[in-house]
Amino acid sequence: MVAGEASGDALGARLITALKQRHIGPLAFSGVGGAQMAAVGMDSLYPISDLSVMGLAEVLPRLRLLLQRLAETSDHVRAVQPAALITIDAPGFSLRLAKRLAGEGIPLIHYVAPQVWAWRPSRARHWAARIDHLLALLPFEPEFFREFDVHCEFVGHPVIEGLEEMPGNGAAFRRVYGVNAGVPLLALLPGSRVGEASSLLPIFAQAAAKLHKERPELHVVMPTVEQVVSTVTDAVKTWPMPVHVVQGPSLRADAFAAADAALAASGTVSLELALRGVPSVVAYRANPITAALVRRMLLLPYVALPNILAGELVMPEFLQENCQPAGIADALSELLDNTDRRSEQRQKFSNISEMLGRGGVAPSLRAAEAILRLLEAK
Repeated sequence: MVAGEASGDALGARLITALKQRHIGPLAFSGVGGAQMAAVGMDSLYPISDLSVMGLAEVLPRLRLLLQRLAETSDHVRAVQPAALITIDAPGFSLRLAKRLAGEGIPLIHYVAPQVWAWRPSRARHWAARIDHLLALLPFEPEFFREFDVHCEFVGHPVIEGLEEMPGNGAAFRRVYGVNAGVPLLALLPGSRVGEASSLLPIFAQAAAKLHKERPELHVVMPTVEQVVSTVTDAVKTWPMPVHVVQGPSLRADAFAAADAALAASGTVSLELALRGVPSVVAYRANPITAALVRRMLLLPYVALPNILAGELVMPEFLQENCQPAGIADALSELLDNTDRRSEQRQKFSNISEMLGRGGVAPSLRAAEAILRLLEAK
C-alpha cells in the first residue's frame, strides 16, 4: 500500500483492518504510510510527509526527492512481488508509480478516484491504461470513469465510518479544555500539508484575531496531524486567544462536536465538517502559478465537496485573491451569531450522508471485499 498524505493514511489504516477482518488466513503489508497505518501493522519505507505536496509550483522544489522516492517505491514493489499494489489518493505520485509497474503482473488498484471530472476529464484515459481497478468514494464517479473504460466501483466515503466510530463528545471536550458552555469555540483547519498550512495560517490568524477582538471570550481549537503539528504549534504561540492544538481521531471528533463554527482549507475535511453538522467556511490560497493553471481547466463552479454534492453554495468559499481575513471573519461572524444561518447550513448538510453510503456496509469493508474479489479472480 502507498498513501501520500494524512487522509490517505487514515484510509489505509481502515482498509488494512477491514482486509484482516474479511480475509481468511495471514496477511502482510508493506509500503508507505503514516502513524495510523503503522498502528495497524504497516511500517513505512520513508516518512509519508515526503509525498505530502500538491500543485506544480509546490512540487518543483521537491522534485528530486519525489523522483527518488518514486524509484525507491517501485524497486520495493518489484522486490517483494505483492499480491496487489494499492495506491491511496495522491494521484500524481500514484499514477507515475502505476506507469512504472504496468504490465509486470502485479494487480494495480487505486483507492480514491482522482477528481479529474472537476477540471480535466480527458486525463481519465491515463488511468484506464495504467491501473486494473479504481475504488471511488463518490456515487457519480463510476459512471464518469466507465466512459473512459476505467473499471471503477463506488465503495462509499470513509468519512461515514468516522462518524459512526467516533460521534464525538462536545461537552466532555469543553470540560477538559476549560471552554465553558456558551463560550464561542472556533475550529481552524489550515490543511494537512506543511506548504498549505504555512500559507493559510497567517490568514487564519488574522481572521481569528478579528473575531477575538469582537468576542474576547473566544477559544480556538486546531485538530491537526503529525505532518504539520509542529508548524501549527509554533505558529499559534503568539495568538491573542486560547488555542487548543489536538491530535488523533478521537479528539478531532470531540473538537468538532464542541465547535460552534469552523474555518477549513478546501479538501476532505470540509466534507467531514458537513457530515458532523459543523457550520463552516472554506478558504484556500494556492501558489499563483498553480492556481492560474487550475482555473483554466476547472469545470465546476465550486471547490468544496459539500457544495459540489449539494449543487449549490452551502459553505462560503474564499479562494485565491478572495482569501482575505476580513471577508472570512465576516462570514464566520454570521455563523457564530445567526442561529438561522447555522440551521440552514445543517439542513442542507443532512442530505449528503445518504448520498455517500451511510447506513449500509462500512466503506472500508466494501473496499476490502472489492479488493479480495479481484485477487480471487486473478
